[in-house]
Parts: sequence; structure tokens; C-alpha cells
Amino acid sequence: MIETRDAVGACGMEAAISSDMDTAVGQRYAVPALERGLAILQLFNRQQRVLTAAEMARELRIPRTTVFRLVQTLLRLGFLERDHDNYRIGSAVLRLGFEYIASLEVAELARPIVDQLRDRTGFSAQLVTRDGRDVVVTLRAAGPSTFASNVHVGTRLPAHGTILGRVLLSGCDDAALKQLYPERSLPRVSDHAPRTLAELKQLLHEDRARGYATSEAFFEADISAVAAPVRDHSGQVVAALSVAVQRPTLEPKELRERLIAEVTAGAAQLSHRLNYRPAEAAA
Repeated sequence: MIETRDAVGACGMEAAISSDMDTAVGQRYAVPALERGLAILQLFNRQQRVLTAAEMARELRIPRTTVFRLVQTLLRLGFLERDHDNYRIGSAVLRLGFEYIASLEVAELARPIVDQLRDRTGFSAQLVTRDGRDVVVTLRAAGPSTFASNVHVGTRLPAHGTILGRVLLSGCDDAALKQLYPERSLPRVSDHAPRTLAELKQLLHEDRARGYATSEAFFEADISAVAAPVRDHSGQVVAALSVAVQRPTLEPKELRERLIAEVTAGAAQLSHRLNYRPAEAAA
């Protein structure tokens, strides 16, 4: 028992030392101006929706000249709005909050749909989102097959070289695509991937017209897939739902049609849960 207590005591001491070191490192690399700027934003709440610069300085116990500089920066970035001598939370804060809530909402609402898609098709199902020029696997439900897949939650894949990415990019207009891919030739990721932005645009045009995309050994040999877009209340493509099949083609025809029907239905169901209404979004 003595040895056990000593061991526990040593572990506790190591944890305390580690915690102290983490605190010291955090203090060493802290940015005071950023801390103060965030502290200003944290002053606003349900009871205190409007503040003057003098009130901010008094509550934070910092000079008014410092508050003035911080407030001007927050105003410029949209995190604060001004009404005469009063300030309130700006749209940039609200946008960050809405984006965070939306990201949680998609994942939480998608879990039963992804699981159901796996169960109904017998193949692995996944939900992916886009991060710049990459797609990121957000949710995955592994199928009953024993084959080992390199795709798991957190896996990043090139958007232009996968149908998952193409489905997500289908929501981008020409200007956004040009900004994402300014180079003359696109990175070569597979033999079937588009080599130029013009080729990518043509594929996206066809995907939009169908309302889904299919892949037969497009990105990875002997792996085929079906993917469909998930839209939010505004009609924006926020995710892609798909199933992956360990075979080079989606044959026979009955299998292809069944997978397309299941994936598009699942994507439509999730879009509906995200308050997507085609008529309202078009309006």
C-alpha cells in the first residue's frame, strides 16, 4: 500500500509539474492585445448589450486610450458596431457563432442518416465537408466488408480529384473556382482527375445537372462511389453524403440505380433537416 501511495503521489506531482509548465508556456506566448480584445467582446451579454468606451475601460481596468485602439480594430473587422458613443456586438461575431452551430448541426443531424445509409446499402457511408482545396471526412460508418480502408474520420483528400470534392465544389461559381485554382494546371492526383480548371468545370456542370456524382476507380483503383450534395437553408452546398464500394465498377445496373437512389434520398433527408426548401432557396 505504501508503494501504491508513493506511486500515486509521484503521478500527482508529475501532473502538477506538467500543469505548471503548461501555464508558464501559455503565459510566455500570450498576446496581451489579443487577450484584451477578446475580453472586450466577453463584456457583452444578454443584460449588457450596449457599452461605451468608458464603461469598457472601467470594467477591464485599462486606459481609455488602449480601449480606443482595440475598439477601432474590432470595428474595422466587424466584431463591433457603433451607434454614436455606444458599441454593440457586430455581425462578424454572429457569423462565427452561426457557422459553429451549423457545423455541429450538420454532424449531429447526419449521424443517424449516415448509419442508415450504411445499413440499407451494406457499404461504407460517409459525410464529408470542404476545407479550401481539400475535403475532410467528418463522419463515417464502416460497412460489414473486411477490406481495410485508408479513409477514416479526419482524412483529407484533394477536392478536384474526388467525386466527394466535386459535389462540394459544385456549389461554387466560376469566380470562386478561379480563386481556389489560379494555376494553369491542376495538381495530378490520379490518371482520371481533371488536369485543368476548364476540365473541372465541365465535370461540375455535369454533376450539377444530374444532382449527384458517380466514380468508378476514379481516384482509387478498385473503389467506386456515389455522392450527393447536402444543402442548408440558403441552398448552399455544405456537405456531401456518399457510399463507397470495393469494386471497379457500379455494375450490375440494378446496384448502380439502388445506390444512387439511397444516397440522393439520404442527402435530401439531411438537407431537409437543415431547413433546405428548394422553392424558398430559389426565391
